[in-house]
Amino acid sequence: MYTYPKNFLSITQLIQKLKDTGMTIDSNDTAEIALTTIGYYRLKGYSFHLIDPSTKKYIEGISLSDILRLYRFDSELSDLLFSYLSQIEVALKSQLVNAFQITHDALVLNDPSVFKDKKTFWKNQSTIASEISRSNDVFIEHNFDNHDGAIPIWAAVEVMSFGTISKTIKNMKTGSNTAFSELIKNYKFKNSNGRDINPSKDMFTSWIQAVSIMRNICAHNSRIYNRSISTRPQLIYSDVIHPHPRYNGLYQIMLSMKYLRPTEDSWTAFITDFKQLLNNYSDVCDIRRLNFPSDWESHF
Repeated sequence: MYTYPKNFLSITQLIQKLKDTGMTIDSNDTAEIALTTIGYYRLKGYSFHLIDPSTKKYIEGISLSDILRLYRFDSELSDLLFSYLSQIEVALKSQLVNAFQITHDALVLNDPSVFKDKKTFWKNQSTIASEISRSNDVFIEHNFDNHDGAIPIWAAVEVMSFGTISKTIKNMKTGSNTAFSELIKNYKFKNSNGRDINPSKDMFTSWIQAVSIMRNICAHNSRIYNRSISTRPQLIYSDVIHPHPRYNGLYQIMLSMKYLRPTEDSWTAFITDFKQLLNNYSDVCDIRRLNFPSDWESHF
């Protein structure tokens, strides 16, 4: 069995390690509480960019209080994002149900003819069946007891995960008079000439995938600040950064959130709260660490 070269360190040893690498710690008690309730490894993620690579030590003047404020900023940012992502998810589910009305079939999710790839359809069916079977929601039980176990689309989507919704939409057939053509009518955008444009399926599903990934990041309490995100949503041309950045970050995800916004008012309220959060932590937060361009406000 492989022997890992590093050993466990006690809280006292971890505090000393931070001091030895140049971090200012005003209170050992505060440090002990932070390392006990948050953890050394998690907190370190908020300070990688504050270490001088040539000396392997923290830049002069960096204190544990700075890192804790960054951590609190990130936690509040995660809560803010998750709340709005939930609004997007609920609205998307509603719009999906409304779009499928064109088929006049309450059990349309069981019909492979309205989906493009049949193998993918059956894979998705397996996932949907699993999500339904795990549910104890009263509306699922109602259909078990009163409709021979048949679950209409408006009930099924309520227990489907964001990821499953994304996969279902990605496999919908396109073209005129399809459920997908009805769905994207709710997500038009204006091109450079001011014309209303429907997003392509690749563009639309890239937005959904991006917000789904961010929702998972928030749900698992993962760090958002100072990290790259591998997903690459297709942005409206006027929002693209030139030259293209090497890494994507929150900027690209939030643009996807803007494109999928349930209402203009809800987006305006969200951005107002986001700007207020940045202002509250302006002493420690660097917007560039979220991969934002200098003119980011004009895009939101």
